[in-house]
Amino acid sequence: MRLRTPCPAPPRAWTVELRPHPDGLLLACRQCPHAPRRVTAATARHAALTHLARHAHTDLRPPHLRICQCHEHGCRWHPRHRGCTGPVRLLLTREHGGRLWRLTDACAACAAVTTQAAVVPDTALAAPPQSSPLPARRRPRHPRGPGERTRVREMLSYLAAALPAGTPAATRLLALQCALRINTRAQVRLPAELLRSLRLANAPASWRELEQARWLRTTTTATAVIAELLDPTLLTQAPARPDRLQAADWALRAARPAQAGTTGPLLQLATLYLTAHSAPAGHGQCEFDRMAHDCGIPPADLPEVLDHLVAVGLLTSWQGCPDSGDLHWIRLLQSRVGR
Repeated sequence: MRLRTPCPAPPRAWTVELRPHPDGLLLACRQCPHAPRRVTAATARHAALTHLARHAHTDLRPPHLRICQCHEHGCRWHPRHRGCTGPVRLLLTREHGGRLWRLTDACAACAAVTTQAAVVPDTALAAPPQSSPLPARRRPRHPRGPGERTRVREMLSYLAAALPAGTPAATRLLALQCALRINTRAQVRLPAELLRSLRLANAPASWRELEQARWLRTTTTATAVIAELLDPTLLTQAPARPDRLQAADWALRAARPAQAGTTGPLLQLATLYLTAHSAPAGHGQCEFDRMAHDCGIPPADLPEVLDHLVAVGLLTSWQGCPDSGDLHWIRLLQSRVGR
């Protein structure tokens, strides 16, 4: 009797290209047998992300069956490093100025050295708990998924790739709240009280910028702003919405510490980023260029922003290492805002 050799599972790596066309652009997927379809320049980014998200939804696998596809391809997608290590996550990468987009499984080590890339948070959809036929005693709810710092850190990284590069800090803070508070219908409702707590100098302009980026659509009422998010990747977050709402509230407190006094959106965003990357004791380390990229700050302007944080008392000191490109800070005064 001949034993059948099992066929290897197809790789979890999908690539789409946006090719020039006289009438706009052509969206071509290397993994799809279909012919390229025509898209406009205004909808090209949204169409590419939607197509990649559809591939990820149709190929869900448990974590122990996922491998680093970057390693499988000989690590040609990033500079050389010491080797694959860490948990495997979905990594969204943009190349050639947005003409090529890739969504692939990659380990933490490969993801850290890949340029123009962001980890897509919580892409594995957890199965909803089955309801018990008999009434049971209510048990205390345990958090599901990463903590507040990790959720905010991953979402800031993802928004850096999903939003246009020149998106202002105020718009990024607003997008962060929308992304964390989204429901299963891709909608979010921000009451007027919550919008006031954001203390953004020009919130209407931020809404317009997100609409122009084809990231959401809004409806304004007397008491709230209701937005429909057009980024399908956000629907792949873990379904524990109470934990995401807790992370959104944590981000509000972290961006507006009591010691800050009156600060603008740029300092709020930088404070939030440093807090999300800090240890509970307040010390922290990250890549200098990564912070500039995730916050939308020109690298040449980042030292001035950090000096301003020291001047207002949020940061005791900071230091950049020219050899490794790392940024170290000594003590973030509002690091006790959460876990």
